Amino acid sequence: MNKLNTLERAVGYQFKDISLLELALTHRSRGSKNYERLEFLGDSVLGFVVADWLYNKYPELAEGKLSRMRSTLVRRETLAKVARNLNLSKFLILGEGELKSGGFNRESILADAVESIIGALYLDSGFEQALEFIQVNFQCHFESISPESTYKDPKSRLQEAMQKRGFRLPSYEIVETSGEQHSQLFTVECSLLDVAISSKATATSRRAAEQEAASSVLDIFYDQLNQNRKAQN
Repeated sequence: MNKLNTLERAVGYQFKDISLLELALTHRSRGSKNYERLEFLGDSVLGFVVADWLYNKYPELAEGKLSRMRSTLVRRETLAKVARNLNLSKFLILGEGELKSGGFNRESILADAVESIIGALYLDSGFEQALEFIQVNFQCHFESISPESTYKDPKSRLQEAMQKRGFRLPSYEIVETSGEQHSQLFTVECSLLDVAISSKATATSRRAAEQEAASSVLDIFYDQLNQNRKAQN
């Protein structure tokens, strides 16, 4: 089984035209034949799906709040988390410069690749397949968002969620630093001691890594809550 077959299994779909998936993973640093057009298409499909879901989920909200919630769901950080859940960094096709600078772990590239894959799914099999991918991979983000949550950063929201339930506050620890001094990467682990949840994130600053790790932990926490509710019903 080659690498693309492995990715197809993670995505949950076997491409009729495998070259579309390969193109969706090809960064512009490799040349003019890259994922930018697919990214453009996937961005539009994702934006529509999210807007449609929010419109039906929150019929009482005005356009302004709906727009802010949509921005949260389609922002770079959210897309990068989806990419990491799919282990997309292992499949990216990058130019030599991006490989040397750690582009395989750069949020912007990971986010672009997710949108590109959505575009590739749309072209290969139509809207329903792209919709299924979004519903599966963005479900925890859909379920954890609320009109109030979009005004606060992930660390603040995670802290409030813990305080609300009488749990200990999250802990943050730098577990690794890498790269040259002018382009360092920080890997931070965020942990919840009372519910045994932790997640690591890597970014170009400690603060950004903490925020991303907190956001991931928050998604896992709410996902577990939802699973527990379903099991009790």
